[in-house]
Amino acid sequence: MSANIEAKKQIVEEIKGKIQNSKSIVLADYNKLTVLEVTALRNKFKEVNCEYKVYKNTLVRKAFNELGITDFDNDLNGTTATVFCADETSGAAVFAKETKANPALAEKVVPKCAYVEQKYLDKAGVKALAAIPSKETLIAKMLGCFQSSLSKFVGVLDAIAKAKESN
Repeated sequence: MSANIEAKKQIVEEIKGKIQNSKSIVLADYNKLTVLEVTALRNKFKEVNCEYKVYKNTLVRKAFNELGITDFDNDLNGTTATVFCADETSGAAVFAKETKANPALAEKVVPKCAYVEQKYLDKAGVKALAAIPSKETLIAKMLGCFQSSLSKFVGVLDAIAKAKESN
């Protein structure tokens, strides 16, 4: 077997490992990005524990297919970047945030689809995913609701105690 085929097999195994270890994967069409823009984008993904990689479409397709996932076959055409994420929402959120902050970037980088919890999401699904707050934010909001309810309950008990004292 040639060394080139062996190298490709190793890359496919690497991609399969990343797919299995990621909670979400976002595929994006990147077109005419400068080196500075790609570097800045990679750094933004690193900040949220995601990895921005560019692989050959055929190798990514083969890795997905070997895992029994064929939903991405139509999306793996043209220039495609793959973002492997440790959580469900951060990859899509970075795309949304960066393209909103830099409108010129919005024309150069467009999310195609995503893979979250063994489910395929189309372009609209990626947009909806980007709108979901992070897990930490959701937990903080939930705790805030609990704290608010408890403080109101304590206020009611205090009012009852003061009313009894005045009688």
